[in-house]
Amino acid sequence: MDVDVVVVGAGPTGLMLVGELGQAGMRTLLLERRPEPSEMAKAGGLAGQILQLLHYRGELDRFREASIGPEPVPRFPFGGLHLDFTQLEDSPMRAMLVPQPRLEGLLAERAIERGVEVRRGHEVVGLRQDDDAVTVGVCGPDGAYEVTAHFLVGCDGGHSRVRDLAGIPFPGTSFPEIERLASVTVPDSVTVLDDGGLDVRGVGKIPFGYTATERGVFACSGMGGTMGVYTAEVEATEYDDDVPMTVAELSGSVSRVLGIDLPLGEPLRMARFGYSARQADTYRGGRVFLAGDAAHLFPAGGVAVNAGMLDAANLAWKLAGSVQGWAPPGLLDTYSDERRTAAERTLLHTRAQVALRQGYGPGGDALRALFLELTADEQPLRRLGALMAGTDVGSAVSAAQPLVGTCATDRALHVDHEDPRFAGLLRNGRPVLLDLADHAGLRDLGSDWGGRVEVASATIDERPADALLILPDARIAWAATVDEPRQTALPALREALTTWFGAPST
Repeated sequence: MDVDVVVVGAGPTGLMLVGELGQAGMRTLLLERRPEPSEMAKAGGLAGQILQLLHYRGELDRFREASIGPEPVPRFPFGGLHLDFTQLEDSPMRAMLVPQPRLEGLLAERAIERGVEVRRGHEVVGLRQDDDAVTVGVCGPDGAYEVTAHFLVGCDGGHSRVRDLAGIPFPGTSFPEIERLASVTVPDSVTVLDDGGLDVRGVGKIPFGYTATERGVFACSGMGGTMGVYTAEVEATEYDDDVPMTVAELSGSVSRVLGIDLPLGEPLRMARFGYSARQADTYRGGRVFLAGDAAHLFPAGGVAVNAGMLDAANLAWKLAGSVQGWAPPGLLDTYSDERRTAAERTLLHTRAQVALRQGYGPGGDALRALFLELTADEQPLRRLGALMAGTDVGSAVSAAQPLVGTCATDRALHVDHEDPRFAGLLRNGRPVLLDLADHAGLRDLGSDWGGRVEVASATIDERPADALLILPDARIAWAATVDEPRQTALPALREALTTWFGAPST
């Protein structure tokens, strides 16, 4: 066996995955067909639950140092609207400004520090597998060769070669819209208004936010010396993702959609997207797995990086357990089950965004106005925020303990945002039995799975449970209710530990 795991695709998902595998001690090889990292900022940063996970990993400050500005005010686009989470003391949705090239550079550094080998300019051209291994055919700068591994993971995007070679169907819908997003400097003929709108010489005022026309959707926002511009229009043209968008291309789209010539300054970030709503029938085909855009495509921005990196965090420890020999039967199958369910929730709200943003005329305006009225109430706003953040991953699996199956968010733990007590809680990428009630019996039982499960204690004024078993992707696998008797808590914990981590070590 040449390596333990081969990962294909050096985007955020693949780079996150190899970093997690490297930390677990896996011999990991990353293959990327492009000879050099892309400088195209398709994503503008991190958003949602991945930020919470990085806090638990103790790595959030490292990523924050790479950001290009302060944390954005929690007002986020949603289907041609902006959802305002500033009215909530604890916003369920947050973001960090780290352009994709910088994010990928940081993730690559993290992976190499953990012993991962990265080969750029190496393209996968074939694969075969049996009960013991998968063999990957590769074409590199020096010719063709093969690599054998326990597992192969395709993180190679919507046009995944790995998915095609594995014969995994990828049903869904491609939308005929082309969306363009840019941040540019403000030219002399444009004034940024206090409310974020623009005053254009010879044109007049353009309001902040989205404007639907019969030809598409336009949006703008101004802040200081920069302005954001967005368009969405139906086009038959097919664009090469490797060919960057130009200012002239964006200007032409604004003219078609809005019917004006909008002066644009120097480009700071330019991106073009074609959206689809697709999901692979399964994320596993034998020893071959899919993650990120290779597994799912969503028809809205701001969610793909979060979903892909959470895929990686869910999959890595399960692959490591299988290679190391302690994984119980069926553990690897839980990856496809859990992350497909989470993707269904993301598809639900992103498909709804398509309907919202495409509505034109009085009917579309009424739909958006009513939607905004509903989001003025706290509970609908929180629910939408959880969907956007990726913390709504489906229903809890236990009516008796509703935390089980959900994400360990600040709100779920009843703590403040980025509570320092939990920075690094999942530092080693292993599950943690978190004792919140000084329950020595539970801690002693958890230590029987030493090397696989870590044990930690904390005190919370209004604890949500006596103890939590938190998986490496921050999902809650088990919980003891407040003041639960020892005679029920201990057997339930033993069952959960055995289900997820096999027989005890001692």
